[in-house]
Amino acid sequence: MYGALILFASAYVLMMVFGKYRPYIALGAAVLFIATGMLPLGQVFGTIDWNVLLMIAGTMGTVALFIESKMPSLLAERIMEKVPNVCAAAVAMALFAGIISAFVDNVATVLMVAPVALEICRKLKTDPVPFIIGIAVSSNLQGAATLVGDTTAIMLGSALDMSFMDFFWYQGRPGMFFAVELGAVLSALILAFLFREEKAPIPKEAERTKVTDYVPAALLLGTIVLLIAASFVPNKPAVTNGVICCVLFAIGLVYHAVRSRSLKVMAAPLRAIDFETIGLLLGLFLMIGGIAEQGVIDAAANLLAQMGGGNVFVLYTVIVWASVVISAFVDNIPYVATMIPVIAGLAATLGVDPTVLYFGLLSGATLGGNCTPIGASANIAGIGILRKEGYTVKNKDFFKIGIPFTLAAIVPAYIYLWLLYGI
Repeated sequence: MYGALILFASAYVLMMVFGKYRPYIALGAAVLFIATGMLPLGQVFGTIDWNVLLMIAGTMGTVALFIESKMPSLLAERIMEKVPNVCAAAVAMALFAGIISAFVDNVATVLMVAPVALEICRKLKTDPVPFIIGIAVSSNLQGAATLVGDTTAIMLGSALDMSFMDFFWYQGRPGMFFAVELGAVLSALILAFLFREEKAPIPKEAERTKVTDYVPAALLLGTIVLLIAASFVPNKPAVTNGVICCVLFAIGLVYHAVRSRSLKVMAAPLRAIDFETIGLLLGLFLMIGGIAEQGVIDAAANLLAQMGGGNVFVLYTVIVWASVVISAFVDNIPYVATMIPVIAGLAATLGVDPTVLYFGLLSGATLGGNCTPIGASANIAGIGILRKEGYTVKNKDFFKIGIPFTLAAIVPAYIYLWLLYGI
């Protein structure tokens, strides 16, 4: 177990120090996990979250067609018409992404909204890095707002047998949705403070951009609708969302070739798929699979349980804040999957309602990923988009937004959930 932990920690340190080489470091560490037997060869395929990888590939392709149609430029102009300055534009884009992310996977949300933000930044001649970071962290926050917003929310809903509406009203009290939205309001104020010096007025365009083709926008909208619809289908294959994204991209690719009467036009959307981001996620999935196989995640969960002792408030506090820290470095899906049965056992032993512990787990694990650039898939996707545009995201750039945003979101949720479900 200790060898796996050392390899995992070393890889993360190297990825934080050498940002440009993160995909190669992650894949190299993954190879070492497999070569040393810490991740058995038979476990490799099942460890990879193919759904996320397919979603990224498919959505990136569709977004490339979306950009080519000039629709992001038109949307950017319309948003710019409604806001007075750059600060308001940044906050508006983050809130817009958050609304979508409450119903659509966080990664897909970032891939859909980022092109609009990039176009706004081009028109304003301003740095897009903080814009995209704001969109990514806002998307992660809202993933816990509804049953369909994130995989961890789906897992928790299954454990508590919750319906879609239970996230809004549960056990006769306001539910998880309002805890997230309380954090969203305060975190939006944090974003406004961070962008407070960006007071340059937004110039109004004399003429709006003319969209050349509305089919890519329809395909992107269809992706959102189908992802929401699929979330209500019970016992669906694990790669359902990924298949939806790839099929709609394939339809768009064929349509694009037929419309242009040339197969050559298919090359550009395919090149738009960021294989470095996909490689980084692939490596991370294998690394996390390795430490899970070696019992590191189980050991961490048991340690949290021991630290809480028999006091429910202490246990709740430990679960929330330890989940924030752990999820800043470890994918929250295997962590939450491990902690759900641990919490069930603790609640049974103490004879208490586990609701507040479960909700604390979801809020902490969901928001913890916002602390680091590689703590959540949405962050990785956003940074990948910026890298393809020629921008380098330094750790300090991300920490400057991610850490205060996380604290502003988690503190009110922490208090809210205890007052409503702990006392």
